[in-house]
Amino acid sequence: MDLVLVPEKSYGNFYEGDCYVLLSTKKVGSTLSYNIHYWIGSQSTQDEQGAAAVYTIQLDDFLGQAPVQHREVQHHESSTFCGYFKQGIIYKQGGVASGMRHVETNSYDIRRLLHVKGQRKVTAKEVEMSWKSFNLGDVFLLDLGKTIIQWNGPDSNKQERLKGMLLAKDIRDRERGGRAEIGVIEGDAEKNSPHLMEALTSILGERPATLPSGTPDEIADQEQMGQVILYHVSDADGEMKVREVATRPLVKDLLNHDDCYILDQGGVKLFVWKGKRANKAEKQAAMSRALEFIKLKSYPHTTNVEAVNDGAESALFKQMFQSWTVRDQTVGLGRTHTVGRIAKVSQEKFDASTMHVMPEVAAQERMVDDGSGQVQMWRIENLELAAVDPKTYGYFYGGDCYLVLYTYEVHGKKNYILYMWQGRHASQDELAACAFQAVHLDQQYSGQPVQVRVTMGKEPRHFMAMFKGRLVVFEGGTSRKGGSDPEPPVRLFQVSGSDSSNTKAIEVPALAASLNSNDVFLLKSQGAIYLWYGKGSSGDERAMAKEVSAVLGKDSFSAEIMAEGQEPMEFWSLLGGKAPYANDKKLQQVTLDHQPRLFECSNKTGRFIVTEVTQFNQDDLSEDDVMLLDTWDQIFLWIGNQANEVERQESVVTCQEYLRTHPGARDCDTPILLVKQGFEPPTFTGWFTAWDPTKWSSGKTYEQLKEELGEVTSLAKVTPEMNAKQSSAENKTYELHPPEKLINQTADELPGGVNPKEREKHLSDADFLAVFGMSKDKFFSLPQWKQWNVKKKHGLF
Repeated sequence: MDLVLVPEKSYGNFYEGDCYVLLSTKKVGSTLSYNIHYWIGSQSTQDEQGAAAVYTIQLDDFLGQAPVQHREVQHHESSTFCGYFKQGIIYKQGGVASGMRHVETNSYDIRRLLHVKGQRKVTAKEVEMSWKSFNLGDVFLLDLGKTIIQWNGPDSNKQERLKGMLLAKDIRDRERGGRAEIGVIEGDAEKNSPHLMEALTSILGERPATLPSGTPDEIADQEQMGQVILYHVSDADGEMKVREVATRPLVKDLLNHDDCYILDQGGVKLFVWKGKRANKAEKQAAMSRALEFIKLKSYPHTTNVEAVNDGAESALFKQMFQSWTVRDQTVGLGRTHTVGRIAKVSQEKFDASTMHVMPEVAAQERMVDDGSGQVQMWRIENLELAAVDPKTYGYFYGGDCYLVLYTYEVHGKKNYILYMWQGRHASQDELAACAFQAVHLDQQYSGQPVQVRVTMGKEPRHFMAMFKGRLVVFEGGTSRKGGSDPEPPVRLFQVSGSDSSNTKAIEVPALAASLNSNDVFLLKSQGAIYLWYGKGSSGDERAMAKEVSAVLGKDSFSAEIMAEGQEPMEFWSLLGGKAPYANDKKLQQVTLDHQPRLFECSNKTGRFIVTEVTQFNQDDLSEDDVMLLDTWDQIFLWIGNQANEVERQESVVTCQEYLRTHPGARDCDTPILLVKQGFEPPTFTGWFTAWDPTKWSSGKTYEQLKEELGEVTSLAKVTPEMNAKQSSAENKTYELHPPEKLINQTADELPGGVNPKEREKHLSDADFLAVFGMSKDKFFSLPQWKQWNVKKKHGLF
């Protein structure tokens, strides 16, 4: 059983008959943080599950035992795992072990019904294509390839409907290249969508008069999760022995570096801690011990398990302890063990030479090379491609969409990466044209380019490296001739990056509130450029900011440099006057004891529940929710405009309940800050990357997004006859024939029952591989035109 790399466009799709290993690499300060998740499908075999566990151990060893390991079971994934797939997780039927061929992306030969559940941890499971699968409380997607019909249960809420729509759009854009239509049926107003309902009933049959109610998501009680017990585990006599060490509150000194421990969080989640001086056999058996512990305690086999190494503990594990101090890291109310100074953090320089000799470094850094290849850049203009002047390469405007083709050579062979950069303020037509033109350009290069969608402000490192520290993102406007608004008299840019491979400047509102003590900012007026150095910025960041200032100033005048706290009056005058900004000392620390965590709060079920939102950003703040941002020494409660009155009134009580039930035995007097949507202070926004102050005024509602989908025009093709025909085609078996009876034969010479257009389907797997030099799965994943070319080449067309 081998590991097979999953293509990026299939991320978030999991086959129930398979197991997967996921590696997440994140830069925290000057070090890399790793998380390894092995995911177990509900229909996978014991052998596959064992192989996934072994590969996880091998990968952990390869990375120096630094990663945190997670065991994930289908339907019971951790918040961390779900956080990687913001649009949702899709469970697909079948898998390699079952002999069923995987459904390929970019294929329209698809008919499936997806049952979408959850608001934060969104999952979509393939279910029987029948009204029997429906209920009144959830969202369902009928995926017909070129058309996706979303049916919203009458009892589903707005957040669930929005998540269903985002998942449908993600399938359309990522799996169908933007070439599918989406229609929405509101289950409580089906009469308003007669054509869509007709299509739905033509596939599923007549709708029953009544449908069952939905089942609530199973979420662990916060009170239950607050009950933590630490166990010492040993098998000195060949038999596993478990001894209780302590209960809440826990302190770090309870952990002995020579041993391994299991921390039981109310039976909902287990942590395995591996001491740095424990022997290798004990460390490798850690996950097996956890599974034995689950059996011993009669816990469900789906219990989530996280294995952490001594010195590389996850933020979640540390929060189980009341006291966790590490040298040079923040504790309590912003104090550090090195009182009176901020720890100096050395910046790692990127060495491109390692890419050629160490592929694993290329994978970790997401860098194929140092960005020194050939760059070609186009802008979407009147829905067509318009070449960008090479002198302005690196300038990206929020009102535009761009295609950037990167060409590089490896061992004399040309390779391509096609980036699709989408501006925040680009129109829906331009976004669609960008996807269409990318497909067209991809075909010009015979389908060779790797396609990468880049959303504004989320540029990957290699994308930045291509422009050698000259990447500038303008908030609005366009680079079209005569199409841009006059340049604002004052512009402010946030500059981040420590070398030419990771530097970019992003335009932010020209207000003092946009400043942040951790970064360097460039203020440009019509007659001067100011470089503002935050106290927490590094020397490398400041050096790169000087280079950016030369680009933006076009070398016409040099920048005036100032340190935080030494600003002249004209600086504040250009920013509209002094104002508070994110200057918390805690923000100046690169690595925190307790990383900030965001939660959705709810007591709708009659018991207090908090659901964690991992990998969070501003988009995760939902208008009809109360959100809790925990920065350890203070708690923010963010109240959305559409939050219900009960949640608003009880929000402080809710927060106190969170502190009371926290496994880390938190101080119930921790300061609580109430924040209203649209009035967020810089001490709150400073925890979010690239905060957009205009989001609440210009953000799109569910109704607006629904309106943007437009009318579905391809429904005429959805008929019962077509349904029957396709169903029979899917179940059809093909009689196998030797290649010589199929290759270069006329229609009259072919064996009986062979369709001249489908003769390749009559080859055995071995003959198919011998003729085409590729597997059937790989062949059928090719675009249709490319399949035809291959068939012509081998005399099977």
